[in-house]
This record gives sequence, structure tokens and C-alpha cells, in this order.
Amino acid sequence: MRVVIARCAARYTGRLSAHLPLATRAIMVKADGSVLLHSDGGSYKPLNWMSPPCTMRVVAVSEEAAARGVAEVWVVQHDKTDDRLEIELHDVLADTEHELGVDPGLIKDGVEAHLQELLAEQIALLGDGHTLVRREYMTAIGPVDILARDRSGAAVAVEIKRRGEIDGVEQLTRYLELLNRDPLLAPVTGVFAAQEIKPQARVLAEDRGIRCLVLDYESMRGNEDLSSRLF
Repeated sequence: MRVVIARCAARYTGRLSAHLPLATRAIMVKADGSVLLHSDGGSYKPLNWMSPPCTMRVVAVSEEAAARGVAEVWVVQHDKTDDRLEIELHDVLADTEHELGVDPGLIKDGVEAHLQELLAEQIALLGDGHTLVRREYMTAIGPVDILARDRSGAAVAVEIKRRGEIDGVEQLTRYLELLNRDPLLAPVTGVFAAQEIKPQARVLAEDRGIRCLVLDYESMRGNEDLSSRLF
């Protein structure tokens, strides 16, 4: 991962247009190609970002930009859409790179893990004709909560959260990009399942062709098959 602390401005164009005026920010360039701009606030959410697959390049600084104090320009272009993020760096205060290695993935809490178990047992909640392939289907960046197949036999990847937010959609998007490279699985569609799905997360998921499913935990517990349990 590369982390750059810089006075910078940014403009995003494509499905929407957004502008970040000049300020000091942290820019993260991850090994998967994603680029994120963070401020010293706003919790974990970036101010703007580009998700993979995308390509970042450094372009020549125009005379007009140089006159405004721009020292370097990064252009991050999405490989499949017209989405484009341009970052103008004025002053670089720090620039470091770190090899983080393979992350073991998020350890689910009790409720989230139980939701996964219940949905695997009640896989028909995904739709008539769905069948379970396996839970915790491993990818190079961590396990997908559930891999299933729909009534036509097509693969379906399911990410499960208690509260569905944008970061969960991003996580599922990364899994889908990897799974769709496997000719034995592709095409793989996604389902984002949670007890509650935030409106922004739903909009992002549906924009990416990911289906949203709200889970009723109490109802699922009532339908739980207890015959195979010892306690």
C-alpha cells in the first residue's frame, strides 16, 4: 500500500461529478488498484475514491495548472466505465509504501456468523431453486460468506452483514471481480444481504448489478432446524 500525505485537489467525473477543493489529505493507493482520498475526520469513509479495475497514471502538468501551484497530476481511469478521478498534488508532505501481505479477512461477530449459518440452511430465501455450494468460499482476498447457484445453475456470491453499508458493497464488488475471472464459475452475480441496508448502500449495489436482500433475523431463527444440534 502507498500512502501519500499531500495538499491536493480532486475532481471526479462519470456517473456523477464531484469536486474536492485544495486541502491537506491522505491518499491511499492499494495493491488491488483502488485509490482513496481521506480527510482527518468522517470516520472510515473516504471523501472520494475509485474502485478497481482501474488504471492510475501520472500526466504532464499544464502551464495553467503549474501557475496554480500544481506539482503533479494523477489520473485514475476506470477500465470498464467513463468514471475518472483526477488528483492535483500541490505539496507532498509524506510518501511511503508498505507491504501489508495477505489479510486473513474480517472475523464475524456472533450475530453475523449466525446469520450466515441460518441463510445457508434456508438458502431458498435467495429465491426458488437456489442451492448451497458452500459457506466461506475462499478467494485470494478472503472468503465469500456464501456461494450458491440459482435455479439455472449460475453462481451467486452472497455477502452478509448485520448493517449493510457502502463498505460491504465494496467488499462484495471485489469478491465478484475475482470470482468472475474463474471460467468455471463465471458469470457470478452478487447478493448483498443484511438485517438493515442503508439507502446509499442500496443505490450503489443496484448500480453495480448487485441484488439486495433484507434478512429478518428473528424469523430465520424461528425457522431454524434444531434437529442436528446437540445443545
